[in-house]
Amino acid sequence: MTHMRAQEDRPASGERIAKAIARAGLCSRREAETWIAAGRVAVNGEVIASPARNVTADDRIAVDGEPLPVRERTRLFLYHKPRGLLTTHADPGGRPTIFTALPAGLPRLISVGRLDLNTEGLLLLTNDGSLARTLELPATGWLRRYRVRAHGRVGQDQLEALRAGTTIDGIRYGSIEATVDRPQGSNVWLTFAIREGKNREVKNVLGHLGLKVNRLIRVSFGPFQLADLAPGQIAEVKTRTLRDQLGARVIAMAGADFSAPIGARAAPAAPPRPPVRRDDKRKRRRVDPDRIGPSELARREKRRRRRRARGGRR
Repeated sequence: MTHMRAQEDRPASGERIAKAIARAGLCSRREAETWIAAGRVAVNGEVIASPARNVTADDRIAVDGEPLPVRERTRLFLYHKPRGLLTTHADPGGRPTIFTALPAGLPRLISVGRLDLNTEGLLLLTNDGSLARTLELPATGWLRRYRVRAHGRVGQDQLEALRAGTTIDGIRYGSIEATVDRPQGSNVWLTFAIREGKNREVKNVLGHLGLKVNRLIRVSFGPFQLADLAPGQIAEVKTRTLRDQLGARVIAMAGADFSAPIGARAAPAAPPRPPVRRDDKRKRRRVDPDRIGPSELARREKRRRRRRARGGRR
């Protein structure tokens, strides 16, 4: 009896079927479980109905009758989501989505979390469903920073109280870092930083303080920055940079694979810089102060002053 119990407690070999499908980049683990329940997945020729099954490299997995693609190298892309696009692969109402707006030649990508229809800014996309799930978890601890324009007025003391977390309509929100940047007419600009990313968290919390959000821009997610990426533009993070930025703990949690091959389809590189003009009267690229915020503007101005002091280009 003891021997049988020990066998039951020992972890099965291989990995869960939904995890294997997510690693292949077809969907997230949660979506894979839905596909399994719908009878779309077969293992060794047998349709399965439960995700409670482990598979190994020797098993033949098929989705909708097609063999599971060979897993590619874990990749991550930075995308500047414009307003008016849904973060979904398909919308029953026929509304435009980010995936229909992406350029051709990309692998099948999964979003790391979602941004609402009218939220803009940085959205991480990956071909590795397991990495997407890991980066969404609060346990990963990555800070998500937003620039917020809201109608109304709020005091910094009210925002400081959010550091201890707050409960609204029975939902507990964790620690929030928020600062008042500047007023703009009847609106106010804020910087808002969270680690959990619950559904509509920024709007719900600020609404509880009497503010109505009318513009919301995500400017960073963990170590990755929106920076000067133009709306609708996408850029891939280099493998070496990605490995360094994720760190050993997150890589282990996600089971990211940086040794597998990259598919034949090319991906867009980072946006090219405009050619440098040496004359002092050249036009500078216009910076959107509302998007990057006063602290980043101050850092950029400080760098410009250093360059001028060294006799470098302006």
